[in-house]
Amino acid sequence: MPKIAVTRWIPDDAVKLLAEAGEVAVSPADRPLTTDELHEFVAGADAVVGMLHDRLDGALADAAGPGLKVVANVAVGYDNVDVTALAGRGIVITNTPGVLTDATADLAFGLLLAVTRRIGEGERLLRSRTPWSFHLGFLLGSGLQGKTLGIVGFGQIGRAMAKRAEAFGMSIVYTGRSKQDTDAEFVSFEELLARADVVSLHCPLTPETRHLVDAAALRAMKPGAYLVNTTRGPVVDEAALADALEAGEIAGAALDVFEKEPEVEPRLLGRDDVVLSPHLGSATVETRTAMAVLAARNVAAVLAGRPPLTEVKP
Repeated sequence: MPKIAVTRWIPDDAVKLLAEAGEVAVSPADRPLTTDELHEFVAGADAVVGMLHDRLDGALADAAGPGLKVVANVAVGYDNVDVTALAGRGIVITNTPGVLTDATADLAFGLLLAVTRRIGEGERLLRSRTPWSFHLGFLLGSGLQGKTLGIVGFGQIGRAMAKRAEAFGMSIVYTGRSKQDTDAEFVSFEELLARADVVSLHCPLTPETRHLVDAAALRAMKPGAYLVNTTRGPVVDEAALADALEAGEIAGAALDVFEKEPEVEPRLLGRDDVVLSPHLGSATVETRTAMAVLAARNVAAVLAGRPPLTEVKP
């Protein structure tokens, strides 16, 4: 019977599907495994169901042994996967696109509203029991109607973000690998930074996008602009972001992901112009279940000799 190693807790619906395809072992540790622990855990596995914090590479494949057939990453991004190394060993790699689009776009737009309308700052004021009273200049934020949203990466989540922004009366400009069939305006990254009132990041993490938003990019943004990041932390140079906020180069930032996750640049933590959430983009019961179930279905298909549903190829 095939051995299926699951590196961290997943919903029961997914475990049941996997159990129909093989013998399932789920890591009992409620934390990311160290590299040594991970390699020990997957030894002898025919399939590995991994998380975005796991390094799924040639060393993991060697630790699993020659029987490893499929590695299923429970995430749409796969910057934690060495696709070339695994594919070179004949291992199928899968991810979970599509099922988390709306949840992530909802969270991204929620962060946009939170930072532009100072929602977190207002809540902290109330919880601290600081005296306050209504007046016309109290905690004024920035409205969205008539403003421009710049979307970096116009894939499924970027397009879903655009739909939400349009409903709020925003204009959309975007940049990405290619121009798409959309009413939104395709511009260069440089033009997007110059025009956008809010820059929202939805591009994958690659060598080209690591620190895409650096000190120079932040200086190129409008002084009243906001940055929203729900893709991968290292797309933003967090130290440069802290510098830019301290210098007043941009108005604020909202981050769901972090450069050295779970650590956060310390200078961002105490700032009222920064909204932070702990990687909640896909964190709904429905979405996380759908992600795990899709990963399980991919594993079951490969172990049964069928093509996977969502394969990642080199």
